[in-house]
Amino acid sequence: MIKRTIAFSTPAYLSLKDKQLVVKFPDDEKSPCTIPIEDIGVVLLEHRQITITSGLISALVENNCAVVSCNEKNMPTGLILPLEGHTLQSERFTDQINASLPLKKQLWQQTIQYKIRNQAAVLQNICELPATNMLAWARDVRSGDPDNYEGRAAVYYWKNLFPETENFKRDRYGETPNNVLNYGYAILRAVIARALVGSGLLPTLGIHHHNKYNAYCLADDIMEPYRPYVDILVRDLIDDGYELCELTPEIKKELWKIPAIDVNIGDKTSPLLVAASTTTSSLAKCYSGELRKIVYPEMPTL
Repeated sequence: MIKRTIAFSTPAYLSLKDKQLVVKFPDDEKSPCTIPIEDIGVVLLEHRQITITSGLISALVENNCAVVSCNEKNMPTGLILPLEGHTLQSERFTDQINASLPLKKQLWQQTIQYKIRNQAAVLQNICELPATNMLAWARDVRSGDPDNYEGRAAVYYWKNLFPETENFKRDRYGETPNNVLNYGYAILRAVIARALVGSGLLPTLGIHHHNKYNAYCLADDIMEPYRPYVDILVRDLIDDGYELCELTPEIKKELWKIPAIDVNIGDKTSPLLVAASTTTSSLAKCYSGELRKIVYPEMPTL
């Protein structure tokens, strides 16, 4: 069963009763509602006047639910995950810590190849643009991507994905639709971090990203081939006539669907939330020597 993404954008009091998330609103006209804890995968706390009990937080993380807190601009800024996510966690931590540099470079090579191929599929399927150059770059990526084909592909990709914005550049603090991409990627990051913990891995210890101030280096690595699925949602919003200068409730509601997006992975179709666990499980097996390749989703080309 696909886990639910629950977002709270108005004042509310959240508590736990009988393994249910209980939601009470300050407005007396709204009746309390309940949601089974086992059905929840991601919780977003967007409003500054949300109260959540310690008991509920504990129950959520015990169920491997990612709890995301937001700032005054409703942008995700914090993430709560369980300390214990797998029965073999100690063994998997050891395998991850002892992973050799050549192995990490090979895993990064695979990651970038999938990312570029998925970006190429977006341009071909959504924008109806040729991307044979990107497919060639994906084939040419070497261990560790020393030639920076990721960067080369990004320049071509972003320029063509949002042609209505002249010389668009992907920048966290850049012009629209960067703001919408930021929000979507934050949800995706939480989903990947949740899956990593569920597979007994440390989200902090990356295969490529290694910023000492970043607590989610591995999540940032593994989410790379998944980013194009968020890009498609943003492109669709533009095509549907949404004004993206402001993150409206309608726009955020569309982005909350990210965990439920159907993706093709391992010769089957799965919701992105489930696919993320397939990917992180395969990564753990790569660390232990049971597999040599990470299982990532791949977009078909129309």
